[in-house]
Amino acid sequence: MTQAKQALADLARKLDRANKAYHTDDAPEIDDAQYDALKKRNAAIEKRFPDLKRSDSPSDQIGAAPATGFGKITHRVSMLSLANAFDDEDVTEFDASVRKYLGLEPTAPLSYTAEPKIDGLSLSLRYENGILVEAATRGDGTVGENVLANARTIEDIPHQLQSAPEVLEVRGEVYMSHADFDALNARHTAQGGKPFANPRNAAAGSLRQLDAEITRARPLRFFAYAWGDLSAPLADTQMGAIDRLGDLGFSINPLTTLCDGPSEMVSHYARIESQRATLGYDIDGVVYKVDNLELQRRLGFRSNTPRWAIAHKFPAELAWTRLEGIDIQVGRTGALSPVARLHPVTVGGVVVSNATLHNEDYIRGFDSKGTEIRGGKDIRVGDWVQVYRAGDVIPKVADVDLSKRPVEATEFKFPEICPECQSDAIREPGDAVRRCSGGLICPAQAVEKLKHLVSRAAFDIDGLGSKQVEQFYADGWIAEPADIFTLQERYSSGLQQLKNREGWGEKSASALFAAIEDKRKIPIARLLFGLGIRHVGEAASNLLARHYGTWPALAEAMQDARGCDGPAWDDLIAIDGVGAVMAGSLVNAFAQDAERESIERLVEQLDVQEAQRVDTSGSPVAGKTVVFTGTLEKMTRAEAKARAERLGAKVSGSVSAKTDLLVAGPGAGSKAKKAAELGIETLDEDGWLDLIKDA
Repeated sequence: MTQAKQALADLARKLDRANKAYHTDDAPEIDDAQYDALKKRNAAIEKRFPDLKRSDSPSDQIGAAPATGFGKITHRVSMLSLANAFDDEDVTEFDASVRKYLGLEPTAPLSYTAEPKIDGLSLSLRYENGILVEAATRGDGTVGENVLANARTIEDIPHQLQSAPEVLEVRGEVYMSHADFDALNARHTAQGGKPFANPRNAAAGSLRQLDAEITRARPLRFFAYAWGDLSAPLADTQMGAIDRLGDLGFSINPLTTLCDGPSEMVSHYARIESQRATLGYDIDGVVYKVDNLELQRRLGFRSNTPRWAIAHKFPAELAWTRLEGIDIQVGRTGALSPVARLHPVTVGGVVVSNATLHNEDYIRGFDSKGTEIRGGKDIRVGDWVQVYRAGDVIPKVADVDLSKRPVEATEFKFPEICPECQSDAIREPGDAVRRCSGGLICPAQAVEKLKHLVSRAAFDIDGLGSKQVEQFYADGWIAEPADIFTLQERYSSGLQQLKNREGWGEKSASALFAAIEDKRKIPIARLLFGLGIRHVGEAASNLLARHYGTWPALAEAMQDARGCDGPAWDDLIAIDGVGAVMAGSLVNAFAQDAERESIERLVEQLDVQEAQRVDTSGSPVAGKTVVFTGTLEKMTRAEAKARAERLGAKVSGSVSAKTDLLVAGPGAGSKAKKAAELGIETLDEDGWLDLIKDA
């Protein structure tokens, strides 16, 4: 199969082995930087090629599942990961996004804390009435390992607190200093043991010992930097809360400081980076957090990261190597993606043999706007290229050394024919990507669509992963989604039976058939996402499902919107969050006879569930279509939309005859005029807040 697919398979295998060595055997085979790099590379490949995501993808986890041998503790407040910044521009964009969400002007005062990002193991400590009663690792972010006995052996962790809130969950990082690590390794090897790979792995392995006396003998330290469950606030600000933790007896990092905006944040980052080698413990970046805790509350969270914090990672590492080939991979949407095949080279502790080349313009030396990159130097097979890993994720080719270009190297000609099915590969105006026109006749697209359908966020069929889909497709057992749900009918008896295939038996075959049967009842959003329609991701699928409610209503609307005009089309693009590009892709999928018929055959096998409705009893706007326009002064547009949706309203981006209510702030223009013409009820911001105050 393609190299990207093979890379994901290799990464899943390596990460599974690394997890076992790290969490179960306490004998890590790779260091933390390599482990993190593998996970980040896996996530980056999945982002670049979402159709290749495996059902057992490592990126679906935060941290790792609790190890066998430890009790489990469910975090009352989830321990989330942080979004990453890799350069100064990312930090500026983070500040801008915070200000935009909060409705703050660019010049308005806004302070952030900046602290070193300790390269250790996250730990949560729960105190009740001042007594340490729980200690839990991050685990998968929701459930962690109970390591209370071990945590009590760490000198930096108080057993009792004076003048603390009745309930206080302190969070921080367990780490090991360089000096202590060297001494531990010297003792360990002198006793015939295997040396630890690095301080972070040594700290993690030490904290996870089933025998607390072993942990006691290990020189672990703890920095406190956050909190979870609280019975009373520690302070009004992040910095004040950190100082309060210091007053309670916890070690807090002395390099934590307040910064006024991105310029000071980046300057402090540079100061910390310059001290990195002399700190005496490992750090891998700087964490910025909005200082005002009320603003943190308003900003809230994304799916698994807070909006009010970001980790500014240290720079990517570089290496030069030979470009041995350029492979073309075909994805689920038909995109032809070029991948550099490199002579293996170590970049930041990880052996790199592949790198993304983005698209044909990138290979030629131009960006999507036609502007030169790399000084206009193209990339050719045989070139000596510079490879980098931005934040230890998927490698990229940054530069070419023309002085080492072989005489025989020729300009790379991007294929205009699909390498998988020989159909024309077309590049539409405005699209940076060339795509196979073969559709369902293209085996690469067909099998990848099937793998996407059974993926975790779609149908999530136990026992039917990428490997099984590939084999069933290759053997002609399944060719389209509906075939999955007739598999038992066709291959549970007769000459060819699933239980008689190599690697299968009666028990595993029966389990697969049962798992497939279990997924006949499927929520409409999962079905829509599982179809793998271009531009229609998981969030959009949920949005569309809530809007249309039932599958027949959605399918009928898509048919009525053919031609991309008329009332059904207007209703579709009026959905807040749905643009013309996404809408066109969705309508086109239902307009293609072969694809629509394939969808219909699948739906015939299913019991598609209506979208779940929010409990909006008592809501004055439940079921109504609301449009916001103009400037809102007491909340941002994002906050207003989110509140309306929680109350069961449909938020639209345009005014039409279906609009029930317009909320107009200062500066309302054409939308207010149109609403007046249509006789639509209009409220100002105060009227809106008064309307929903009791809901």
